[in-house]
Amino acid sequence: MTLSLVHVHPETGTVATLTATGGVAVGGYVHHCWRGLGACVTQGRYTNPWYPATIYEALRNGASASQALHAATRGDDHPEHRQCLVMDSDGRADVHTGAANLPEIAANLYPGVAAVGNMLHSRDVVALLAQRFIHVSTLNSQAVLQNDAAPQFPADHAQQLLGHLLSALEAALDEGGDARGTRSAALRIESFLHAPTDLRVDWSDDVIASLRALEARFRADDFQAFWQQLPLR
Repeated sequence: MTLSLVHVHPETGTVATLTATGGVAVGGYVHHCWRGLGACVTQGRYTNPWYPATIYEALRNGASASQALHAATRGDDHPEHRQCLVMDSDGRADVHTGAANLPEIAANLYPGVAAVGNMLHSRDVVALLAQRFIHVSTLNSQAVLQNDAAPQFPADHAQQLLGHLLSALEAALDEGGDARGTRSAALRIESFLHAPTDLRVDWSDDVIASLRALEARFRADDFQAFWQQLPLR
């Protein structure tokens, strides 16, 4: 029903999440990120909207991704319905996929970048989502993909991140995306350099075209003049 990506840059504390689904308003339920701490996506056959609060508190108190994920699932009466991906501030990731989720199901975890999905057109969708992001955003993509090396990011990574997320999603949707078709998508970027970037398409016949239109409006001079003045806290 949903495919998602999380990214953490351990050296800068920048965190990003990206999600898309065949249902309405995915941005209101699935992806959550916190600069300097980490991120999670909570999806599955039925998402659990209370996971993020537990995961945030665990990460804030120094838990690893695995520990934060366990804290969320152990308090859930029906973890078999959930798919949850967590990444901590060091870029370590862990994923829970309950037995009641519908195929195709996949997860691809790399240092600093991870993708997960369920009810997919094919498992290749999730693999391509992660791999495309790594290819366009890192200086050592082959080492990351083949040897789980720590990603090396260029100096302009923060400026390019929005475009790289959209490029990764476009590649994944070209591979098939959600088995029902993809109707909503959202992304969020949090850093210590700028105010958050939060773009959402709640319902569209072409989510990539709609997100590209939002990207253009976000990058327009008038909005940038406003956005650059927003406080960081």
